[in-house]
Order: sequence, then structure tokens, then C-alpha cells
Amino acid sequence: MIDEATRKRMEELRLSLLRLHKVLLDDEREAYEKINGPIGSPGRVLSLVMSDPFFDWLHRISQAIVKIDETLEDDEATGERADALFTEARAMVLHKGPETPFMRRYKHILQRNSAAVLAHAEVLKTLFDD
Repeated sequence: MIDEATRKRMEELRLSLLRLHKVLLDDEREAYEKINGPIGSPGRVLSLVMSDPFFDWLHRISQAIVKIDETLEDDEATGERADALFTEARAMVLHKGPETPFMRRYKHILQRNSAAVLAHAEVLKTLFDD
């Protein structure tokens, strides 16, 4: 079972990843609209995020959030599973490994969007604040 301190850290990581995802999505929506014109309704935004290749790279963060949710809901989840999720999140936001479409786009946004830098820093604080 996951101890209370680890559960709290996972919840904090989940919230910081949600905030980061929103900042990145807002940035990408703005970039998309510059190219394609206004998107319109929130339903249309959701449809594009789910199906348009332009937004595909953001799915990596969405999937990390879903894994955290599933682990938090699983009464039999272990501390090892939680540690693996923290490790995955670190690798995702620290740009380790080969250059991927996710890393390229993420780094690009971090270079030009101060809100993304702040959200990124919040995720790092959660990941490294023991």
C-alpha cells in the first residue's frame, strides 16, 4: 500500500501536471488559432485535442495524469508503483533521452512562455521536494 506521505506527493504531482497541461494547451491553442483561425467552442477544442495531430504531443502529460489517478484509486497500489510514476514524470519534464516530438515542443514552449516555465518549476518542486 502507498503510505500517506507518498499519496500526498502524488496528489501534488497530479495537480502540478494538470496546471502544466493547461498552460501548454492554452499556448498550443493560441498557436493553432494563428494558423487555422478561431477554434470556437470548448467542445471543438476538446475534439481537436483528442484527434488533431497538432495536439498529439500533449497526450504524454495526459497519460501521466491518468496513471497517477489510477494508482491513487487502486487500494492495492504499492510504493514501488508510485516511485515508478515519479521516475516517469522526472524523465518527461527533464528532457532526458533522445530528442522526441514531445521534448522538442515542450522545450520550444518553455523558451517563450513564462507561465509554462513557472508551471514546469512547480512540477519540478513536487518531484524533488522530499
